[in-house]
Amino acid sequence: VPDIYAGASASTLLKVVLFGLLWGVGATLFGLGISRVGMALGFALILGITASFGSLFPLAILHSEQLGTKRGLALIAGTIVMIVGLVFLALAGRTRERDLGTADGVRSGFTVGLVICIFSGIFSSMLNFSFVFGDELRLRALQAGASSAMAANPVWALTVTGGFVANFIYCVYLLNKNRTWSAFHEGNAFANWPLGLSMGLLWFGGTVVYGIGATVLGALGGIVGWPIFMTIDIIAALFWGAVTGEWSGASRRALAYNWIGVGILLVAIAVISAGNAT
Repeated sequence: VPDIYAGASASTLLKVVLFGLLWGVGATLFGLGISRVGMALGFALILGITASFGSLFPLAILHSEQLGTKRGLALIAGTIVMIVGLVFLALAGRTRERDLGTADGVRSGFTVGLVICIFSGIFSSMLNFSFVFGDELRLRALQAGASSAMAANPVWALTVTGGFVANFIYCVYLLNKNRTWSAFHEGNAFANWPLGLSMGLLWFGGTVVYGIGATVLGALGGIVGWPIFMTIDIIAALFWGAVTGEWSGASRRALAYNWIGVGILLVAIAVISAGNAT
């Protein structure tokens, strides 16, 4: 890996680290935005912007000649369909909150919350920017003999380091401000450590698999694969929400919105996949 970094251009290394840092800022803003506008609206808004911005912007910058092709049009159409599906999921979440008597109501700083969610969506898409714009590192890894499964790891190593810096700074700030350093060892803290480590391993494992899939998809893998990755992420979250009883007591209307949204997301995947197959 050091040899790959040594042979790479300084601009590529800088882009990957910078995009990773901005992605970390987006992750921090995610929590701040959700707390102000609510999970239903915030999650749909942030993920919708992340998926669309993270695929369409690199397409326009790096492969503008593909915009008018069947593949490019399918990606644009699929992304639009996906956003429609997210609107239905937002309606489902909002309706469920009202059914269960946990509606967010009028929150202080709601407009500020919307702005935070928008910036969170933009910055969170930088995770894919680092992968797409840092492709030089992946190609150098392949030339050095790395398998397609491991070739993207030099990109992820720099990206998550940048993201760690942003999150670490904010966490230290909050721990000092609230004087909660003792939370790391008080009560059931140690029982939660394995859960936290498992979350990190599972998240990064999914990201590595995404990198493998994007590599197999070819030159536009990081652009075509990103909205599919985000869509499956959302569907998986909905699945586990159902398994844990999150939708127990929800009305038929809320469930209908939810299933319609999931169905539309599946259509979006089909549209993007069909375009990539042409």
